[in-house]
Amino acid sequence: MKNTISARVADFLKRYPPFDLLQQDQLLKIAEHVKIIYLDKGKNIFNIGEEGHAEFYVVHKGAVEIKNMQHDTLETIDKCDEGDIFGLRPLFAKENYEINAITEEETILYGIPIDKFKPIVEKNIDIGVYLIETFATNTQTPYSKEQSSKLYSKPSDELFELQPAKYVKNVITAPKGSQIKTVAKLMTKYDVGSVIITENNSPIGIVTDQDFRESVATGNLSISSTVSNIMSSPVICYAKGITIAQAQIALMKHRISHLCITEDGTPNSEVVGVLSEHDIVVTQGNNPSVLMKAIKRANSTKELKNIRKKITYLLKGYIQQNIPLTHISKIIFELNDASIKRVIERCIDKMDSPPPVNFSWMSLGSQGRKEQLLQTDQDNAIIFENVKEENIEEVRSYFLLLAKKINKRLNTIGYEYCPAEMMAKNPKWCLSLNEWKDQFTKWILEPGDDEILLCSIFFDFDISYGELSLTNELSQHIFNQTGNNQIFLSMLAASAIRSASPLGFFRQFLVEQDGQYKDFFDLKKRALMPITDAGRLLILSHKVKNINNTAERFEKMAELEPENKELYLSCSYASKALLKFRTKQGLLHNDSGRYIELPTLSKEEKMKLKRCFKSIKDVQELIKLRYKVSHLI
Repeated sequence: MKNTISARVADFLKRYPPFDLLQQDQLLKIAEHVKIIYLDKGKNIFNIGEEGHAEFYVVHKGAVEIKNMQHDTLETIDKCDEGDIFGLRPLFAKENYEINAITEEETILYGIPIDKFKPIVEKNIDIGVYLIETFATNTQTPYSKEQSSKLYSKPSDELFELQPAKYVKNVITAPKGSQIKTVAKLMTKYDVGSVIITENNSPIGIVTDQDFRESVATGNLSISSTVSNIMSSPVICYAKGITIAQAQIALMKHRISHLCITEDGTPNSEVVGVLSEHDIVVTQGNNPSVLMKAIKRANSTKELKNIRKKITYLLKGYIQQNIPLTHISKIIFELNDASIKRVIERCIDKMDSPPPVNFSWMSLGSQGRKEQLLQTDQDNAIIFENVKEENIEEVRSYFLLLAKKINKRLNTIGYEYCPAEMMAKNPKWCLSLNEWKDQFTKWILEPGDDEILLCSIFFDFDISYGELSLTNELSQHIFNQTGNNQIFLSMLAASAIRSASPLGFFRQFLVEQDGQYKDFFDLKKRALMPITDAGRLLILSHKVKNINNTAERFEKMAELEPENKELYLSCSYASKALLKFRTKQGLLHNDSGRYIELPTLSKEEKMKLKRCFKSIKDVQELIKLRYKVSHLI
């Protein structure tokens, strides 16, 4: 009859090295002799100076701290988690232990009998090498920077300069007999820095901003003169496919700022594009200030879409270089915010008339909290100035049409449509100031589950474009309403602790039980949302305005409640670590980073996540006690 316990032990062991190197019959033979040990938290497994045991250990559930004596005090040098091996000294030498091993929580260990395992090690060099290396790593901390830097590979070096240079294909041209003022109007109309002067469809010269400054603004020539008097000629031409390196050399060699791209690379064929010095700089795309300038000058959605790709490339570089997340968040937020602003500006230009009244475009959720690093779905709303009752639907119609254009173009540049329609094009979220005040008042005074959910989304808003006084007035109204409204705060607290700790008994990750992501870990729902909800509740309770970022909220809380400083700072760290983790996963898999396939994580990644989860659990306990909301859960 099959020994089911041994089979289960073997199934577990074969998931971890070096047992994955064993043949099935060897594994089953070892499993038959494994000792299963259950220990409470804080139990010593062995101590310094103690005689070696007859087995070494594998952590099945729980966690074990490895400590040794440093400067007369016991210090933790390693933490062993699920699948980790420790207590190997008796396997290699008949010496007493030189470290302590203590359970950090309730733990189940598998004791692997040395007399059964040693013959296998002696015959398998790979297993022996692995065990020796593991034995050696008991002396180093798993949190070391050297180890963490190995989590992700370095970016590959690309021969950037040999890539084809991108040029502007929408070329503005003018015949050589045109007046200077006509060409100037063309440049203004199309917001370009150069115009190609042609004759019989072939380029004979180029006029740039510099030519106008030097020849016209100085009074040397009248604006009625023909443009051929100020153009640079002959124009330097190249064919399509010119590399970035070629373009840079040509610009320097001829001391010019623009190249003309023609069908055959000569002035005798049709113009197909213009390449400027600025285009080369933008192509490099590795500098936030360059990207910012490019966003402000972008004249098409397609251009903005390409810039957004470069922002993602910049983000990857920052993550790989292990730049602090606080720094990354601020830069990426500013670039995202500028992209949204530019989309809005262009959409207003495309409307038949300017906005009838002042308005604000509010970014909600993660962008509102300055935490949107990846391109996730868009959450936004419009608030417009109060108008007379008889005019309100007409004004709303204007802003709904504007919002429709903006939402569409945001989608084009990479922001997915919100599946719950939390977008400004939805009439429910395109309201006047008074309508928004009434809406928040209703949510706050009649807080059901749906109202609390909407509050959690709309409380974290940030103005991306428009009239600041509108959002300021709305913020003040919200704080006046929430004030000492204990019922509302209790409902918000109940919602904040509704998502239980991401870890189950024995520190197992709680994974999805069904659906498309069955057995995946939902990082957003189980980790990011609980800590974000907690930060929002606590800062709202203290009536602190204008801090939307979760990490910054907890840092402020550490100032306001010094008695809980350690907890709040750990929450601040956890919120940044979780956001960085999601960003890494998203970049790695080219998705939102929300759902994690746990078997793909390294031990160190799991340990870091679990440390963050402890902060979530602790702050949820604080909320539970402070707001006395157990009966509302």
